Amino acid sequence: MSKIKRSKITGMNFHYLHYPLDYFLDAMVKYEFEKIELWGAAPHLYVEDLSLADIRTIKKGIDQRELEVVCFTPEQCMYPINLAAKESAIRERSVAYFKKSIDAALELEAPMVLVTAGWGYRNESRQEAWSRTQDSLEQLTVYAEKQGIVLALEPLQKIESNLITTLPELKEILSSIASPNLKGMVDTIPLAVEGEELASYFEQLQDDLVHIHFIDGNPGGHLAWGDGSLPLETYMKTLGNYNYDRALTLEFTSSQYLIDPNEAVEKSLQSLAPFLE
Repeated sequence: MSKIKRSKITGMNFHYLHYPLDYFLDAMVKYEFEKIELWGAAPHLYVEDLSLADIRTIKKGIDQRELEVVCFTPEQCMYPINLAAKESAIRERSVAYFKKSIDAALELEAPMVLVTAGWGYRNESRQEAWSRTQDSLEQLTVYAEKQGIVLALEPLQKIESNLITTLPELKEILSSIASPNLKGMVDTIPLAVEGEELASYFEQLQDDLVHIHFIDGNPGGHLAWGDGSLPLETYMKTLGNYNYDRALTLEFTSSQYLIDPNEAVEKSLQSLAPFLE
């Protein structure tokens, strides 16, 4: 079985929420990461709170540590952001928020911004909500094309969204929006919860698969590798079979890692070590 380059394993600041951003960046250096995905949330990097000068200061700290930002992921599940919102004020604010996030990604020299479809009311027509999120994404792709940023669209779990939670739904929205700057990605947790296969994303999306959140689960949980039961060896074999050469982000969202975030990183790197070169 071919191995994955260690440099593709990407750190993320989500579970460093209770520590300053510099603490996370220093940890990435300590554990010899080359690439990071930045979660855009308070207190680390919330675009609604930061000036251009603030973002440039953050970028300077990243550069000083010789790290590369592969994706900017503005918080969009816990905050009042919803591209499919029925309320026009919420939807307009959400579109504006993602445009600010695209601008932030430019300053961070991140080629991608992660987006999700949002959600519609569960007692309304799904098609109504689908039409709203399609319209929002079309607006954002026009803006992303002008700025040269790729939007990586992530399926969520059904408890988070009732719009894009599976590969067929992801393919449907990608085929309905004719933009070279809208691509697909996958998170191993929604994938596992839905009983999907990682290989299917490679086979059906091909070059449109641009990013992966790579974590363990039971099957949910966004856990450190070794704390769940997902088939790591199978996933690694699939990545090798399809010559995946992009980022594999360790996105730990479980609150159990907030006290000692470094422990989750250490445990995951230990579990991944046999498959890395």
